Amino acid sequence: MKHVEPILNAHPQRARMDNVQGFTAAIVACLDCAFVCNSCADACIAEDKVKTLQRCIRLDLDCAAICATTAGLLSRAYDADASTLRAQLQACLAACVACAEECERHAGQHEHCRICAETCRTCERACQQVMGRLPAMALA
Repeated sequence: MKHVEPILNAHPQRARMDNVQGFTAAIVACLDCAFVCNSCADACIAEDKVKTLQRCIRLDLDCAAICATTAGLLSRAYDADASTLRAQLQACLAACVACAEECERHAGQHEHCRICAETCRTCERACQQVMGRLPAMALA
């Protein structure tokens, strides 16, 4: 993901887009989280007691989809609608919290759940940081 910040900085209206480093961190965290959540769901399906992991699988898949969408919206931040971006970030935060909490319940038995919970918490923090900067951003 070494090209995220360079492509954001290459945007012709870069001067109007505040907080490129924060957006870069959030995009990378969201893409990482999407990948890890998909992998965790796949690993859960392969476990012997898959029935006990159904909620975890559902939350993994939901979080992966929401994180991927969030990364897409963040990559198009120039002239973004602030309310849409804020709503997407809030959805991402909620998905990451729910997924992390569920994976933390299984982390003692399944390493993939421990890794997933940790990744969701990292994504949660990155999205919170971007959301905290939204009012100061030049979005129009």
